[in-house]
Amino acid sequence: MTQEELDALMAGGLDDELDSLGEIEEVEPVKDKAVEEQKEEVIDEKNYRADSMKSWPPPPPTDDHKVVNQLDDVTRDSEVKATEMMDKLETMSNFFSDSEMQINDLMQILDKNIEIFTTLSEKFPNVATFKEQVEQNNALKDGLDNVISNLQMGQDEVMMAMDAMQYQDIHRQKIERVINVMRALSKYMNSLFEGRIDDEKRVSSAVHIEGDNTADVVSNEDIEALIASLGKQ
Repeated sequence: MTQEELDALMAGGLDDELDSLGEIEEVEPVKDKAVEEQKEEVIDEKNYRADSMKSWPPPPPTDDHKVVNQLDDVTRDSEVKATEMMDKLETMSNFFSDSEMQINDLMQILDKNIEIFTTLSEKFPNVATFKEQVEQNNALKDGLDNVISNLQMGQDEVMMAMDAMQYQDIHRQKIERVINVMRALSKYMNSLFEGRIDDEKRVSSAVHIEGDNTADVVSNEDIEALIASLGKQ
């Protein structure tokens, strides 16, 4: 039976055929092996795992595989982590700055001590303690100078790290631009394929059209199975 005969049967002669057939023994629908395999693939998609050895099926359109969703997650997480990193670097810079100020206060005290012990050492040259205190305070001042130098270099490193983090923001903006282009293309393609008729209202596609080079033609067994299923409804 061709598709045209099937359409004619479905359009007007189905009731007459049902009346003439009477009670029809329930027939199990014919199972198409290809359809069953396709159903199995759809079920397997729930537990889909990427496999470099397989080119089909493609990843299912879940949240884990939607491209724009993933890019949105990347940009959002990237912005959050970049903000956290900038806050940490700023906190480190503040620690360095506060430590440098405290050491500068200590340096002023050391300068005062050196001045006092130098005066005492000059007035009492025979007292070795005054001279020793001058030497110790000078040595301590030199050590604090090195600490201040390290703190300043640490601040410089923090500033360079902050500058490097600016590139992270640039990369995020590039990804957002790609997302915007993809969304614009998606909307454009959808508008190209829009129709005036809803998909639910469209007629079903013919399995076989005369002239097709295919053996996929509706058989009598398929017709009987279809009629049996309609009779149960």
